[in-house]
Amino acid sequence: MKFFDLLLMSISNLWKRKLRTVLTVLGVVIGVTSIVVMVALGNGLKESMLENYSNYSSMTQIELSSGGYYSSSSGQDEEKRLDDTLVNELLSMEHVSAVYPRLSYSALVKTGKYMGWLDIYGVTQEELQTMNIPVAEGKLPDSDTELEFFYGNNVLTNFYVEKTNTYTYWETGEAPDIDLMNDALFVIFDTDAYWSSQGGGSGDGTPVKQPKKYVIETAGLMEGELGEWNNNYSQSVLCDVDALKTELKRVFKKNAIPGQPTRKNGKPYNELFYSQLIIQVDEMENVTPLTNTLKDLGYDAYSSAEWIQQQMDSMNTIQAVLGAIGAVAMLVAAISITNTMMMSIYERTKEIGVMKVLGCDIHNIQGLFLMEAGFIGFIGGVVGVGFSYVLSFVINSLMISSGAGDSMGVTGAICRIPLWLSPLAILFAILIGMIAGFLPSLRAMRLSPLAAIRNE
Repeated sequence: MKFFDLLLMSISNLWKRKLRTVLTVLGVVIGVTSIVVMVALGNGLKESMLENYSNYSSMTQIELSSGGYYSSSSGQDEEKRLDDTLVNELLSMEHVSAVYPRLSYSALVKTGKYMGWLDIYGVTQEELQTMNIPVAEGKLPDSDTELEFFYGNNVLTNFYVEKTNTYTYWETGEAPDIDLMNDALFVIFDTDAYWSSQGGGSGDGTPVKQPKKYVIETAGLMEGELGEWNNNYSQSVLCDVDALKTELKRVFKKNAIPGQPTRKNGKPYNELFYSQLIIQVDEMENVTPLTNTLKDLGYDAYSSAEWIQQQMDSMNTIQAVLGAIGAVAMLVAAISITNTMMMSIYERTKEIGVMKVLGCDIHNIQGLFLMEAGFIGFIGGVVGVGFSYVLSFVINSLMISSGAGDSMGVTGAICRIPLWLSPLAILFAILIGMIAGFLPSLRAMRLSPLAAIRNE
Protein backbone atom coordinates (compact mmCIF):
# COMPACT_ATOMS: atom_id res chain seq x y z
CA MET A 1 0.00 0.00 0.00
CA LYS A 2 1.34 3.40 -0.97
CA PHE A 3 2.10 6.14 1.54
CA PHE A 4 -0.48 8.47 -0.02
CA ASP A 5 -3.19 5.77 0.29
CA LEU A 6 -2.31 5.28 3.97
CA LEU A 7 -2.52 9.03 4.52
CA LEU A 8 -5.98 9.27 2.93
CA MET A 9 -7.22 6.28 4.93
CA SER A 10 -5.93 7.73 8.21
CA ILE A 11 -7.58 11.10 7.54
CA SER A 12 -10.82 9.36 6.55
CA ASN A 13 -10.85 7.24 9.71
CA LEU A 14 -10.24 10.30 11.92
CA TRP A 15 -12.96 12.23 10.14
CA LYS A 16 -15.51 9.43 10.76
CA ARG A 17 -15.04 9.90 14.50
CA LYS A 18 -14.96 13.69 14.57
CA LEU A 19 -15.95 14.30 18.19
CA ARG A 20 -13.42 11.83 19.59
CA THR A 21 -10.73 13.21 17.29
CA VAL A 22 -11.46 16.81 18.27
CA LEU A 23 -11.34 15.98 22.00
CA THR A 24 -8.05 14.11 21.58
CA VAL A 25 -6.57 16.93 19.49
CA LEU A 26 -7.70 19.38 22.17
CA GLY A 27 -5.60 17.54 24.73
CA VAL A 28 -2.55 17.86 22.46
CA VAL A 29 -3.31 21.55 21.91
CA ILE A 30 -3.35 22.15 25.66
CA GLY A 31 -0.11 20.21 26.11
CA VAL A 32 1.76 21.98 23.31
CA THR A 33 0.49 25.40 24.38
CA SER A 34 1.59 24.74 27.97
CA ILE A 35 5.09 23.68 26.93
CA VAL A 36 5.62 26.55 24.47
CA VAL A 37 4.32 29.25 26.82
CA MET A 38 6.26 27.92 29.81
CA VAL A 39 9.51 27.71 27.82
CA ALA A 40 8.82 31.17 26.34
CA LEU A 41 8.38 32.62 29.85
CA GLY A 42 11.73 31.19 30.94
CA ASN A 43 13.35 32.42 27.74
CA GLY A 44 11.91 35.90 28.23
CA LEU A 45 13.25 36.12 31.79
CA LYS A 46 16.69 35.00 30.66
CA GLU A 47 16.89 37.39 27.69
CA SER A 48 15.59 40.29 29.77
CA MET A 49 18.27 39.65 32.39
CA LEU A 50 20.98 39.71 29.72
CA GLU A 51 19.56 42.90 28.18
CA ASN A 52 19.43 44.65 31.55
CA TYR A 53 22.97 43.68 32.41
CA SER A 54 24.35 44.60 29.00
CA ASN A 55 23.18 48.18 29.62
CA TYR A 56 25.61 48.51 32.51
CA SER A 57 28.56 46.27 31.73
CA SER A 58 29.99 44.35 28.84
CA MET A 59 29.82 40.60 29.20
CA THR A 60 33.12 40.09 27.35
CA GLN A 61 35.27 42.48 29.36
CA ILE A 62 37.80 42.04 32.14
CA GLU A 63 38.59 44.89 34.52
CA LEU A 64 42.23 45.01 35.57
CA SER A 65 42.79 47.36 38.51
CA SER A 66 45.88 48.67 40.20
CA GLY A 67 46.42 47.14 43.60
CA GLY A 68 47.69 43.68 42.68
CA TYR A 69 51.06 42.68 44.11
CA TYR A 70 53.99 40.50 43.12
CA SER A 71 57.10 39.29 44.89
CA SER A 72 60.17 41.24 43.77
CA SER A 73 63.76 40.03 43.62
CA SER A 74 64.33 41.60 47.04
CA GLY A 75 61.67 39.34 48.54
CA GLN A 76 59.25 42.21 49.22
CA ASP A 77 55.80 42.53 47.72
CA GLU A 78 55.58 45.37 45.23
CA GLU A 79 52.49 46.77 43.61
CA LYS A 80 51.63 45.75 40.07
CA ARG A 81 51.40 48.94 38.02
CA LEU A 82 49.34 49.49 34.92
CA ASP A 83 51.29 51.21 32.14
CA ASP A 84 51.67 51.19 28.36
CA THR A 85 54.16 48.31 28.51
CA LEU A 86 51.53 46.14 30.18
CA VAL A 87 48.97 47.24 27.59
CA ASN A 88 51.20 45.94 24.80
CA GLU A 89 51.82 42.68 26.68
CA LEU A 90 48.10 42.10 27.11
CA LEU A 91 47.42 42.81 23.45
CA SER A 92 49.80 39.99 22.52
CA MET A 93 47.84 37.47 24.64
CA GLU A 94 45.50 34.98 23.03
CA HIS A 95 41.77 35.90 22.88
CA VAL A 96 42.48 39.59 23.73
CA SER A 97 40.97 41.77 21.01
CA ALA A 98 41.51 45.21 22.60
CA VAL A 99 42.84 46.88 25.75
CA TYR A 100 41.48 50.25 26.91
CA PRO A 101 43.51 52.11 29.57
CA ARG A 102 41.66 54.38 31.99
CA LEU A 103 42.85 57.05 34.39
CA SER A 104 40.42 58.00 37.14
CA TYR A 105 40.67 61.08 39.32
CA SER A 106 38.47 62.84 41.88
CA ALA A 107 38.29 66.63 41.88
CA LEU A 108 36.23 69.42 43.41
CA VAL A 109 34.25 71.95 41.41
CA LYS A 110 32.73 75.32 42.29
CA THR A 111 30.19 77.46 40.51
CA GLY A 112 28.15 80.22 42.11
CA LYS A 113 26.90 79.17 45.54
CA TYR A 114 27.33 75.51 44.71
CA MET A 115 30.18 73.11 45.27
CA GLY A 116 30.47 69.51 44.19
CA TRP A 117 32.78 66.61 43.50
CA LEU A 118 33.60 65.04 40.15
CA ASP A 119 34.47 61.42 39.40
CA ILE A 120 36.65 61.95 36.33
CA TYR A 121 37.44 59.10 33.95
CA GLY A 122 40.10 59.60 31.30
CA VAL A 123 39.46 57.14 28.48
CA THR A 124 40.89 56.56 25.03
CA GLN A 125 39.08 57.67 21.90
CA GLU A 126 38.76 54.03 20.84
CA GLU A 127 36.90 53.06 24.02
CA LEU A 128 34.80 56.20 23.91
CA GLN A 129 33.42 55.13 20.54
CA THR A 130 32.47 51.69 21.91
CA MET A 131 30.53 53.05 24.90
CA ASN A 132 27.52 54.09 22.80
CA ILE A 133 26.87 57.04 25.07
CA PRO A 134 23.84 59.13 24.01
CA VAL A 135 24.67 62.83 23.62
CA ALA A 136 21.98 65.34 24.57
CA GLU A 137 24.01 68.49 23.88
CA GLY A 138 27.48 69.26 22.57
CA LYS A 139 29.78 66.37 21.64
CA LEU A 140 32.02 63.71 23.09
CA PRO A 141 35.51 64.93 24.09
CA ASP A 142 38.18 64.47 21.43
CA SER A 143 41.96 64.21 21.57
CA ASP A 144 42.78 67.25 19.41
CA THR A 145 41.88 69.87 22.00
CA GLU A 146 42.72 70.90 25.54
CA LEU A 147 41.12 69.01 28.40
CA GLU A 148 37.34 69.18 28.20
CA PHE A 149 34.69 67.37 30.20
CA PHE A 150 31.65 65.38 29.14
CA TYR A 151 29.14 65.30 32.00
CA GLY A 152 26.80 62.42 32.83
CA ASN A 153 23.13 63.19 33.24
CA ASN A 154 23.31 62.70 37.03
CA VAL A 155 26.45 64.71 37.81
CA LEU A 156 24.27 67.51 39.21
CA THR A 157 23.29 65.21 42.08
CA ASN A 158 26.88 65.65 43.38
CA PHE A 159 26.45 69.41 43.96
CA TYR A 160 25.46 71.02 47.25
CA VAL A 161 25.05 74.53 48.59
CA GLU A 162 28.47 75.31 50.08
CA LYS A 163 27.32 77.49 52.97
CA THR A 164 24.61 75.14 54.26
CA ASN A 165 26.07 71.80 53.12
CA THR A 166 22.67 71.00 51.62
CA TYR A 167 22.49 68.61 48.69
CA THR A 168 19.78 70.21 46.57
CA TYR A 169 18.65 67.14 44.66
CA TRP A 170 18.80 64.55 47.44
CA GLU A 171 17.09 66.74 50.03
CA THR A 172 14.57 68.66 47.93
CA GLY A 173 14.27 66.58 44.78
CA GLU A 174 15.02 69.63 42.64
CA ALA A 175 17.98 70.13 40.35
CA PRO A 176 20.61 72.71 41.34
CA ASP A 177 20.46 75.94 39.37
CA ILE A 178 23.55 75.06 37.31
CA ASP A 179 24.01 75.07 33.54
CA LEU A 180 26.87 72.64 33.00
CA MET A 181 27.09 73.59 29.36
CA ASN A 182 27.41 77.36 29.76
CA ASP A 183 28.25 78.26 33.38
CA ALA A 184 31.88 78.79 34.40
CA LEU A 185 32.96 75.72 36.36
CA PHE A 186 36.07 76.13 38.53
CA VAL A 187 37.79 72.79 39.05
CA ILE A 188 40.14 72.14 41.98
CA PHE A 189 42.49 69.25 41.23
CA ASP A 190 44.64 69.52 44.36
CA THR A 191 41.89 68.51 46.79
CA ASP A 192 44.33 67.73 49.63
CA ALA A 193 45.66 71.28 49.58
CA TYR A 194 42.13 72.69 49.43
CA TRP A 195 40.86 70.83 52.49
CA SER A 196 44.08 71.60 54.37
CA SER A 197 43.60 75.30 53.63
CA GLN A 198 40.01 75.09 54.87
CA GLY A 199 40.96 73.17 58.00
CA GLY A 200 43.53 75.58 59.37
CA GLY A 201 46.69 74.42 57.67
CA SER A 202 48.90 71.37 57.69
CA GLY A 203 49.42 68.99 60.60
CA ASP A 204 52.18 71.15 62.13
CA GLY A 205 50.02 74.27 62.02
CA THR A 206 51.67 75.78 58.96
CA PRO A 207 49.08 77.68 56.88
CA VAL A 208 48.34 76.13 53.48
CA LYS A 209 47.61 78.34 50.54
CA GLN A 210 44.42 77.62 48.63
CA PRO A 211 45.19 75.73 45.41
CA LYS A 212 44.59 77.24 42.03
CA LYS A 213 41.23 76.76 40.34
CA TYR A 214 40.98 75.85 36.66
CA VAL A 215 38.18 76.52 34.22
CA ILE A 216 37.65 73.37 32.16
CA GLU A 217 35.51 73.68 29.05
CA THR A 218 32.44 71.49 28.69
CA ALA A 219 32.40 69.23 25.64
CA GLY A 220 28.86 67.94 26.06
CA LEU A 221 26.14 66.45 28.22
CA MET A 222 24.80 62.92 28.37
CA GLU A 223 21.22 62.35 27.35
CA GLY A 224 18.78 61.54 30.15
CA GLU A 225 16.72 63.17 32.86
CA LEU A 226 18.13 63.82 36.31
CA GLY A 227 17.57 60.64 38.33
CA GLU A 228 17.66 58.30 35.31
CA TRP A 229 20.51 55.79 35.55
CA ASN A 230 21.15 54.95 31.92
CA ASN A 231 24.59 53.39 32.37
CA ASN A 232 27.65 53.20 34.62
CA TYR A 233 28.73 56.75 33.72
CA SER A 234 25.53 58.67 34.47
CA GLN A 235 27.15 60.21 37.56
CA SER A 236 30.65 60.51 36.10
CA VAL A 237 32.71 62.89 33.98
CA LEU A 238 34.45 61.58 30.88
CA CYS A 239 37.46 63.07 29.12
CA ASP A 240 40.36 62.07 26.89
CA VAL A 241 42.98 60.15 28.87
CA ASP A 242 45.98 61.86 27.27
CA ALA A 243 44.49 65.31 27.85
CA LEU A 244 43.87 64.40 31.51
CA LYS A 245 47.48 63.22 31.88
CA THR A 246 48.79 66.48 30.42
CA GLU A 247 46.56 68.58 32.68
CA LEU A 248 47.53 66.74 35.86
CA LYS A 249 51.23 67.08 35.05
CA ARG A 250 50.72 70.79 34.43
CA VAL A 251 48.80 71.28 37.68
CA PHE A 252 51.11 69.34 39.99
CA LYS A 253 54.34 69.93 38.04
CA LYS A 254 56.98 67.77 39.75
CA ASN A 255 54.93 67.13 42.88
CA ALA A 256 53.24 63.84 43.67
CA ILE A 257 49.80 63.44 42.14
CA PRO A 258 47.13 62.06 44.51
CA GLY A 259 46.38 58.44 43.73
CA GLN A 260 49.65 57.92 41.87
CA PRO A 261 52.46 55.75 43.32
CA THR A 262 55.69 57.40 44.45
CA ARG A 263 59.28 56.27 44.81
CA LYS A 264 60.75 55.27 48.15
CA ASN A 265 62.03 58.82 48.62
CA GLY A 266 58.53 60.20 48.11
CA LYS A 267 59.18 61.63 44.65
CA PRO A 268 56.77 60.84 41.81
CA TYR A 269 57.59 58.70 38.80
CA ASN A 270 58.11 60.38 35.44
CA GLU A 271 55.07 58.65 33.97
CA LEU A 272 51.47 58.45 35.14
CA PHE A 273 50.12 54.97 35.75
CA TYR A 274 46.63 53.96 34.76
CA SER A 275 43.96 53.30 37.35
CA GLN A 276 42.33 50.55 35.34
CA LEU A 277 42.66 48.54 32.15
CA ILE A 278 39.57 47.27 30.35
CA ILE A 279 40.41 44.09 28.43
CA GLN A 280 38.06 43.18 25.61
CA VAL A 281 37.87 39.41 25.05
CA ASP A 282 36.82 37.85 21.73
CA GLU A 283 34.25 35.37 23.15
CA MET A 284 32.37 35.14 26.45
CA GLU A 285 33.55 31.58 27.12
CA ASN A 286 37.17 32.82 27.10
CA VAL A 287 36.58 35.50 29.75
CA THR A 288 36.75 33.31 32.86
CA PRO A 289 39.92 31.37 31.85
CA LEU A 290 41.70 34.62 30.94
CA THR A 291 40.60 36.23 34.21
CA ASN A 292 42.05 33.31 36.17
CA THR A 293 45.29 33.55 34.17
CA LEU A 294 45.66 37.25 35.04
CA LYS A 295 44.95 36.53 38.71
CA ASP A 296 47.65 33.84 38.68
CA LEU A 297 50.07 36.46 37.32
CA GLY A 298 49.35 38.62 40.37
CA TYR A 299 46.93 41.15 38.90
CA ASP A 300 43.69 42.29 40.48
CA ALA A 301 41.33 41.08 37.75
CA TYR A 302 37.54 40.99 37.76
CA SER A 303 34.96 39.91 35.19
CA SER A 304 31.20 39.63 35.38
CA ALA A 305 31.16 36.51 33.18
CA GLU A 306 31.22 34.07 36.11
CA TRP A 307 28.33 35.82 37.84
CA ILE A 308 26.40 36.00 34.59
CA GLN A 309 26.98 32.29 33.97
CA GLN A 310 25.61 31.48 37.41
CA GLN A 311 22.53 33.57 36.69
CA MET A 312 22.16 31.89 33.30
CA ASP A 313 22.36 28.46 34.92
CA SER A 314 19.65 29.50 37.37
CA MET A 315 17.48 30.78 34.53
CA ASN A 316 18.04 27.56 32.57
CA THR A 317 16.89 25.60 35.61
CA ILE A 318 13.78 27.75 35.90
CA GLN A 319 13.14 27.28 32.18
CA ALA A 320 13.52 23.51 32.53
CA VAL A 321 11.10 23.44 35.47
CA LEU A 322 8.55 25.50 33.55
CA GLY A 323 8.95 23.20 30.55
CA ALA A 324 8.47 20.16 32.80
CA ILE A 325 5.22 21.65 34.11
CA GLY A 326 4.01 21.99 30.53
CA ALA A 327 5.20 18.46 29.76
CA VAL A 328 2.74 17.09 32.36
CA ALA A 329 -0.12 18.36 30.21
CA MET A 330 1.53 16.73 27.18
CA LEU A 331 1.75 13.42 29.07
CA VAL A 332 -1.99 13.56 29.70
CA ALA A 333 -2.50 14.23 25.99
CA ALA A 334 -0.33 11.20 25.12
CA ILE A 335 -2.46 8.99 27.36
CA SER A 336 -5.53 10.36 25.64
CA ILE A 337 -4.06 9.50 22.20
CA THR A 338 -3.28 5.96 23.39
CA ASN A 339 -6.83 5.54 24.67
CA THR A 340 -8.29 6.89 21.39
CA MET A 341 -6.22 4.52 19.27
CA MET A 342 -7.07 1.51 21.45
CA MET A 343 -10.76 2.32 21.16
CA SER A 344 -10.32 2.67 17.40
CA ILE A 345 -8.74 -0.78 17.18
CA TYR A 346 -11.58 -2.39 19.16
CA GLU A 347 -14.12 -0.73 16.87
CA ARG A 348 -12.27 -1.68 13.68
CA THR A 349 -11.25 -5.24 14.59
CA LYS A 350 -13.22 -6.81 11.74
CA GLU A 351 -11.82 -4.21 9.28
CA ILE A 352 -8.30 -5.12 10.37
CA GLY A 353 -9.08 -8.84 9.90
CA VAL A 354 -10.42 -8.26 6.37
CA MET A 355 -7.30 -6.26 5.45
CA LYS A 356 -5.10 -9.11 6.65
CA VAL A 357 -7.11 -11.77 4.79
CA LEU A 358 -6.82 -9.71 1.61
CA GLY A 359 -3.04 -9.81 1.97
CA CYS A 360 -2.33 -6.36 3.35
CA ASP A 361 1.16 -6.19 4.85
CA ILE A 362 1.08 -6.08 8.66
CA HIS A 363 3.56 -3.19 8.64
CA ASN A 364 1.11 -1.20 6.53
CA ILE A 365 -1.55 -1.84 9.16
CA GLN A 366 0.82 -0.68 11.86
CA GLY A 367 1.79 2.34 9.75
CA LEU A 368 -1.89 3.24 9.31
CA PHE A 369 -2.46 3.56 13.05
CA LEU A 370 0.87 5.28 13.62
CA MET A 371 -0.03 7.77 10.92
CA GLU A 372 -3.40 8.46 12.54
CA ALA A 373 -1.72 9.06 15.89
CA GLY A 374 0.95 11.24 14.27
CA PHE A 375 -1.72 13.21 12.41
CA ILE A 376 -3.50 13.92 15.71
CA GLY A 377 -0.18 15.16 17.09
CA PHE A 378 0.45 17.30 13.99
CA ILE A 379 -2.94 19.03 14.11
CA GLY A 380 -2.67 19.56 17.86
CA GLY A 381 0.88 20.88 17.47
CA VAL A 382 -0.01 23.42 14.78
CA VAL A 383 -3.10 24.68 16.62
CA GLY A 384 -1.20 24.68 19.93
CA VAL A 385 1.61 26.80 18.52
CA GLY A 386 -0.96 29.24 17.16
CA PHE A 387 -2.65 29.47 20.57
CA SER A 388 0.78 29.93 22.16
CA TYR A 389 1.41 33.10 20.14
CA VAL A 390 -2.04 34.44 21.05
CA LEU A 391 -1.56 33.64 24.75
CA SER A 392 1.96 35.10 24.67
CA PHE A 393 0.62 38.35 23.20
CA VAL A 394 -2.08 38.53 25.91
CA ILE A 395 0.44 37.91 28.72
CA ASN A 396 2.85 40.55 27.39
CA SER A 397 0.06 43.09 26.95
CA LEU A 398 -1.18 42.55 30.50
CA MET A 399 2.33 42.76 31.95
CA ILE A 400 3.12 45.99 30.08
CA SER A 401 -0.20 47.68 30.80
CA SER A 402 -0.11 46.78 34.51
CA GLY A 403 3.57 47.68 34.91
CA ALA A 404 4.23 44.31 36.59
CA GLY A 405 7.26 43.75 34.36
CA ASP A 406 8.98 46.88 35.67
CA SER A 407 8.53 45.77 39.28
CA MET A 408 10.14 42.42 38.36
CA GLY A 409 13.04 44.12 36.61
CA VAL A 410 11.87 42.85 33.22
CA THR A 411 12.04 45.21 30.26
CA GLY A 412 9.87 44.63 27.20
CA ALA A 413 8.06 41.35 26.61
CA ILE A 414 8.28 38.73 29.36
CA CYS A 415 7.00 35.91 27.15
CA ARG A 416 9.31 35.46 24.15
CA ILE A 417 8.91 32.52 21.76
CA PRO A 418 12.22 31.83 19.98
CA LEU A 419 12.06 30.96 16.28
CA TRP A 420 13.32 27.43 16.83
CA LEU A 421 10.63 26.58 19.40
CA SER A 422 7.60 26.56 17.08
CA PRO A 423 8.78 23.89 14.56
CA LEU A 424 10.34 21.92 17.39
CA ALA A 425 7.04 21.92 19.30
CA ILE A 426 5.17 20.63 16.23
CA LEU A 427 7.74 17.87 15.65
CA PHE A 428 7.58 17.00 19.35
CA ALA A 429 3.78 16.73 19.20
CA ILE A 430 4.00 14.42 16.17
CA LEU A 431 6.62 12.27 17.90
CA ILE A 432 4.58 12.05 21.11
CA GLY A 433 1.50 11.12 19.08
CA MET A 434 3.34 8.31 17.26
CA ILE A 435 4.90 7.04 20.51
CA ALA A 436 1.46 7.04 22.14
CA GLY A 437 0.04 5.14 19.17
CA PHE A 438 2.87 2.60 19.02
CA LEU A 439 1.42 0.04 21.47
CA PRO A 440 -2.06 0.15 19.91
CA SER A 441 -0.47 -0.27 16.46
CA LEU A 442 1.39 -3.36 17.71
CA ARG A 443 -1.90 -4.82 18.91
CA ALA A 444 -3.44 -4.16 15.50
CA MET A 445 -0.47 -5.73 13.74
CA ARG A 446 -0.55 -8.88 15.91
CA LEU A 447 -4.31 -9.37 15.76
CA SER A 448 -5.32 -12.81 14.42
CA PRO A 449 -7.16 -12.46 11.07
CA LEU A 450 -9.71 -15.28 11.82
CA ALA A 451 -10.40 -14.01 15.32
CA ALA A 452 -10.83 -10.50 13.96
CA ILE A 453 -13.32 -11.61 11.26
CA ARG A 454 -15.41 -13.63 13.77
CA ASN A 455 -15.50 -10.60 16.13
CA GLU A 456 -18.95 -9.00 16.42
